[in-house]
Parts: sequence; structure tokens; C-alpha cells
Amino acid sequence: MKQLTVIQHTSADYLGLIEDHLEGRRIRFHYHRPFTEAGKIPPFELIGDGLILLGGGPWGSAGERDVPTLAEEVALTRAAYMSGLPIIGIGLGAQIVALACDGSVEVAPLELTIGMATRCQDDALAGFMPESYLNPVYMRDRPVPPDFATILSTDEAGRPAAFQIGTNIFGFTGHPGFKRAMAEDLIMEFEEVPGNPGPALDELGRRKHDIADALVPIMTGLVKLTGLMEHD
Repeated sequence: MKQLTVIQHTSADYLGLIEDHLEGRRIRFHYHRPFTEAGKIPPFELIGDGLILLGGGPWGSAGERDVPTLAEEVALTRAAYMSGLPIIGIGLGAQIVALACDGSVEVAPLELTIGMATRCQDDALAGFMPESYLNPVYMRDRPVPPDFATILSTDEAGRPAAFQIGTNIFGFTGHPGFKRAMAEDLIMEFEEVPGNPGPALDELGRRKHDIADALVPIMTGLVKLTGLMEHD
């Protein structure tokens, strides 16, 4: 049975709907919470079969409000990249993936947006990427994938919404398994919140089934390309 290491940057932002898809495929996952008093970034030898880096609410990586463990996480992700392990980054996690894989980040204000992402090519995610899907973004700053990355989808402003590096490394600016309750908890957890979050929260509530439906093919493609159900 495969085992994933999941790095969580805030108690409110977790795998969300993705948990059910991993559990249904008997893929184990273990959260590491470096933001807690006793928490720390795990050493590379404890990563297991892959690495997932989650969002960070108001934490970013472009210098204005960096997550405190940024340097350690970039180094860990770089080691996983060089070792060929599958990596999935979401929100802040996608920024860390970009930094670790010779890309960069750009400064952007904290935002909560519920826009649409559009697939860039028919074979994105081994052909499983939906043609368009809801893209819930709760994030400060933005990833800039390296030039050799493949852009899988773009947002309504034409910016990368999902990208792929090599065969098994992926970044998503939005959380494909996001729930309204997660956004509400992020707003309650931090003093800094996105401006006028009400309409986005309402949209999350109205479109929860659309998010769940799109996640089915997205997870199918991710599991296929990361080899997480292949036997050793």
C-alpha cells in the first residue's frame, strides 16, 4: 500500500474531498503540521511514496508574508524532485513546487476567487483533465512554472491554473477538493482575510457538486500519472 506525506500549513486547509479518493484507492496519507508547537518538516527519508504540499491561507512565498518553513520545504521538495518521487502542490504548495523545480513566484495579494479553469490540450492529465472546471483559489502570491513545464489549464485571466513538470509532478493554483467549510475556517483562523469573501463563499456552496464531479477525472489522471496504485 502506498504512503503519501502531506504537508499542511494551516489547520483549516487540508486535502478536503481528495481524502475520499485516496482512501477509496487504499492510498495512505499522513499529515505533517509544521505550524504546530511540536511540528516540523519531515526529513527526506520519511517521505514515503510521494509528497503533497497544501495551501497556506494568507501565507505566501514571494517575500511579503512567507510561510515560516519556506526554505526547508523548498529543499525537501527539491530532494523529492531530484529523486523522481511524485509531487502534488496546491495553492502555496504549487508555489513551493515551482521554486523547487527551477521556476519562480510572483507577488499577488491574498484572494478568494471561484473562477473557471480551461484545459489547454486534450491529453492533459493523461486525457482525464475536464475541458473546464471550477477553480477555487484561496492564496497569496502565484507560482510561475519553469519554462519546461507543461501548462495543463489556465484561469480566466490566461494564467496557469494547473501545470505538470516531467511525468509525475503537478501544481494547482486552486484546490480541486475545496469545501466551503474550509474557506470559512480559513477566514476564522487568521486576522487577514480576502476582501468581500461572501460572494465566493456562496458560490462554493452552490457549486459543491460541480467541484466534486470534476475531482473524479482529475484524481483518475493524477493517480495514473503518479503511479500511486502500481505495485512495487
